[in-house]
Amino acid sequence: MSYLKKIEYEIVLKDSFWIIRNCPKCGRKTHYINTKKFRINANGNRLDIWLIYQCVACKHTLNLAIYERKKVSSIPKAEYQRFLDNDEQLAEMYGKNMRLFRTNKADIDFDSLQYGLVKLHETMESSGSGERIIITVKNPCQMKIRTEKQIAMVLGLSRNQVKNLLEKGEIELLTELPQSISFRISHCLFEKRMI
Repeated sequence: MSYLKKIEYEIVLKDSFWIIRNCPKCGRKTHYINTKKFRINANGNRLDIWLIYQCVACKHTLNLAIYERKKVSSIPKAEYQRFLDNDEQLAEMYGKNMRLFRTNKADIDFDSLQYGLVKLHETMESSGSGERIIITVKNPCQMKIRTEKQIAMVLGLSRNQVKNLLEKGEIELLTELPQSISFRISHCLFEKRMI
Protein backbone atom coordinates (compact mmCIF):
# COMPACT_ATOMS: atom_id res chain seq x y z
CA MET A 1 0.00 0.00 0.00
CA SER A 2 1.31 3.44 -0.95
CA TYR A 3 1.37 6.28 1.52
CA LEU A 4 2.32 9.92 1.91
CA LYS A 5 4.04 10.81 5.17
CA LYS A 6 4.18 14.47 6.21
CA ILE A 7 6.69 15.54 8.84
CA GLU A 8 6.96 19.06 10.20
CA TYR A 9 9.97 20.53 12.03
CA GLU A 10 10.69 23.96 13.44
CA ILE A 11 14.00 25.75 13.87
CA VAL A 12 14.11 27.18 17.38
CA LEU A 13 16.54 29.71 18.77
CA LYS A 14 18.32 28.68 21.96
CA ASP A 15 18.92 32.29 22.96
CA SER A 16 18.04 35.85 21.91
CA PHE A 17 19.56 37.48 18.86
CA TRP A 18 22.96 39.10 19.31
CA ILE A 19 23.47 42.55 17.84
CA ILE A 20 26.64 43.84 16.16
CA ARG A 21 27.17 47.59 16.44
CA ASN A 22 29.75 50.24 17.14
CA CYS A 23 30.16 50.71 20.87
CA PRO A 24 30.93 54.33 21.80
CA LYS A 25 32.86 53.25 24.92
CA CYS A 26 34.90 50.48 23.25
CA GLY A 27 35.46 52.53 20.07
CA ARG A 28 34.85 49.51 17.80
CA LYS A 29 32.18 47.06 16.68
CA THR A 30 31.17 44.70 19.45
CA HIS A 31 28.38 42.31 20.35
CA TYR A 32 25.38 43.44 22.34
CA ILE A 33 23.31 40.84 24.21
CA ASN A 34 19.85 40.76 25.76
CA THR A 35 19.92 41.72 29.48
CA LYS A 36 16.39 40.29 29.83
CA LYS A 37 15.32 43.59 31.38
CA PHE A 38 13.01 46.37 30.26
CA ARG A 39 13.12 50.12 30.64
CA ILE A 40 9.81 51.91 31.06
CA ASN A 41 9.33 55.66 30.83
CA ALA A 42 6.01 57.41 31.47
CA ASN A 43 5.20 60.82 30.07
CA GLY A 44 1.68 61.80 31.11
CA ASN A 45 -0.59 59.00 29.96
CA ARG A 46 1.92 57.82 27.33
CA LEU A 47 4.50 55.08 27.76
CA ASP A 48 7.79 54.15 26.16
CA ILE A 49 9.00 50.59 26.73
CA TRP A 50 12.40 49.32 25.64
CA LEU A 51 14.22 46.00 25.76
CA ILE A 52 17.71 46.64 27.14
CA TYR A 53 20.74 45.20 25.32
CA GLN A 54 24.31 45.70 26.50
CA CYS A 55 27.83 45.49 25.12
CA VAL A 56 29.52 42.25 26.20
CA ALA A 57 32.83 44.05 26.70
CA CYS A 58 31.98 47.23 28.63
CA LYS A 59 28.26 46.88 29.53
CA HIS A 60 27.26 50.03 27.55
CA THR A 61 23.50 49.78 27.03
CA LEU A 62 21.32 49.99 23.95
CA ASN A 63 17.54 50.33 24.19
CA LEU A 64 15.36 48.64 21.56
CA ALA A 65 11.95 50.33 21.37
CA ILE A 66 9.02 47.96 21.87
CA TYR A 67 6.39 50.68 22.42
CA GLU A 68 6.83 54.40 21.83
CA ARG A 69 4.34 57.04 22.98
CA LYS A 70 1.74 54.36 23.55
CA LYS A 71 -1.36 55.01 25.65
CA VAL A 72 -1.22 53.02 28.88
CA SER A 73 -4.76 51.76 28.23
CA SER A 74 -3.72 50.27 24.86
CA ILE A 75 -1.21 47.85 26.42
CA PRO A 76 -2.78 44.69 27.90
CA LYS A 77 -2.59 44.86 31.70
CA ALA A 78 -1.03 41.40 32.04
CA GLU A 79 1.72 42.25 29.54
CA TYR A 80 2.35 45.63 31.19
CA GLN A 81 2.79 43.90 34.55
CA ARG A 82 5.28 41.51 32.95
CA PHE A 83 7.27 44.51 31.69
CA LEU A 84 7.26 45.99 35.23
CA ASP A 85 8.40 42.62 36.65
CA ASN A 86 11.23 42.28 34.08
CA ASP A 87 9.74 38.94 33.06
CA GLU A 88 12.62 36.92 31.52
CA GLN A 89 10.35 34.85 29.27
CA LEU A 90 8.82 38.01 27.80
CA ALA A 91 12.30 39.49 27.32
CA GLU A 92 13.38 36.26 25.56
CA MET A 93 10.30 36.41 23.33
CA TYR A 94 11.09 39.99 22.29
CA GLY A 95 14.78 39.09 21.94
CA LYS A 96 13.77 36.60 19.22
CA ASN A 97 11.30 38.88 17.43
CA MET A 98 12.74 39.73 14.01
CA ARG A 99 10.28 42.60 13.51
CA LEU A 100 11.58 44.35 16.66
CA PHE A 101 15.13 44.28 15.29
CA ARG A 102 14.07 45.48 11.85
CA THR A 103 12.05 48.34 13.35
CA ASN A 104 15.04 49.38 15.47
CA LYS A 105 17.46 48.93 12.53
CA ALA A 106 19.61 46.62 14.65
CA ASP A 107 22.14 44.39 12.86
CA ILE A 108 21.75 40.78 14.00
CA ASP A 109 24.88 38.63 14.09
CA PHE A 110 23.48 35.62 12.22
CA ASP A 111 26.80 33.77 12.49
CA SER A 112 26.53 33.63 16.30
CA LEU A 113 23.03 32.17 16.42
CA GLN A 114 22.55 29.05 18.51
CA TYR A 115 19.59 27.06 17.25
CA GLY A 116 18.17 23.57 17.15
CA LEU A 117 15.53 21.55 15.37
CA VAL A 118 12.29 20.37 17.01
CA LYS A 119 9.90 17.87 15.47
CA LEU A 120 6.37 19.29 15.65
CA HIS A 121 4.28 16.45 14.26
CA GLU A 122 4.00 13.64 11.76
CA THR A 123 0.98 12.40 9.77
CA MET A 124 0.45 9.59 7.31
CA GLU A 125 -2.19 9.19 4.63
CA SER A 126 -2.73 6.70 1.83
CA SER A 127 -1.54 7.74 -1.59
CA GLY A 128 -1.61 6.38 -5.10
CA SER A 129 1.83 7.68 -6.04
CA GLY A 130 4.23 5.40 -4.18
CA GLU A 131 5.79 5.85 -0.80
CA ARG A 132 6.76 9.51 -0.49
CA ILE A 133 7.68 11.78 2.38
CA ILE A 134 7.14 15.54 2.46
CA ILE A 135 9.14 17.39 5.08
CA THR A 136 8.48 20.99 6.07
CA VAL A 137 10.97 23.02 8.09
CA LYS A 138 9.48 26.13 9.68
CA ASN A 139 11.76 29.07 10.35
CA PRO A 140 9.56 31.51 12.32
CA CYS A 141 12.46 33.82 13.21
CA GLN A 142 13.45 33.90 9.51
CA MET A 143 17.08 33.16 10.30
CA LYS A 144 19.43 33.21 7.34
CA ILE A 145 20.15 29.48 7.11
CA ARG A 146 20.87 28.01 3.68
CA THR A 147 18.25 25.64 2.33
CA GLU A 148 20.82 22.83 1.95
CA LYS A 149 21.83 23.24 5.59
CA GLN A 150 18.22 23.02 6.79
CA ILE A 151 17.69 19.83 4.78
CA ALA A 152 21.03 18.44 6.03
CA MET A 153 19.97 19.09 9.65
CA VAL A 154 16.77 17.10 9.17
CA LEU A 155 18.31 14.20 7.26
CA GLY A 156 21.59 14.02 9.19
CA LEU A 157 23.64 14.46 6.01
CA SER A 158 26.38 16.87 4.93
CA ARG A 159 25.51 19.89 2.80
CA ASN A 160 27.50 18.37 -0.11
CA GLN A 161 25.47 15.16 0.10
CA VAL A 162 22.26 17.21 0.05
CA LYS A 163 23.47 19.22 -2.98
CA ASN A 164 24.21 15.97 -4.85
CA LEU A 165 20.80 14.52 -3.97
CA LEU A 166 19.09 17.73 -5.13
CA GLU A 167 20.99 17.61 -8.44
CA LYS A 168 20.05 13.94 -8.96
CA GLY A 169 16.39 14.72 -8.17
CA GLU A 170 16.32 12.38 -5.16
CA ILE A 171 15.35 15.39 -3.05
CA GLU A 172 12.78 17.69 -4.64
CA LEU A 173 12.46 21.20 -3.26
CA LEU A 174 8.76 22.14 -3.17
CA THR A 175 8.77 25.57 -1.49
CA GLU A 176 11.52 27.91 -0.38
CA LEU A 177 10.36 30.91 1.66
CA PRO A 178 12.10 32.91 4.42
CA GLN A 179 9.75 31.40 7.03
CA SER A 180 9.72 27.78 5.76
CA ILE A 181 10.93 25.25 3.22
CA SER A 182 9.28 22.04 2.04
CA PHE A 183 10.91 19.18 0.22
CA ARG A 184 9.98 15.69 -0.93
CA ILE A 185 12.09 12.56 -0.60
CA SER A 186 11.50 8.89 -1.29
CA HIS A 187 10.79 6.43 1.49
CA CYS A 188 14.03 4.59 0.56
CA LEU A 189 16.16 7.70 1.04
CA PHE A 190 14.46 8.39 4.39
CA GLU A 191 15.11 4.82 5.59
CA LYS A 192 18.78 4.99 4.48
CA ARG A 193 19.43 8.12 6.50
CA MET A 194 17.90 6.46 9.58
CA ILE A 195 20.47 3.57 9.44
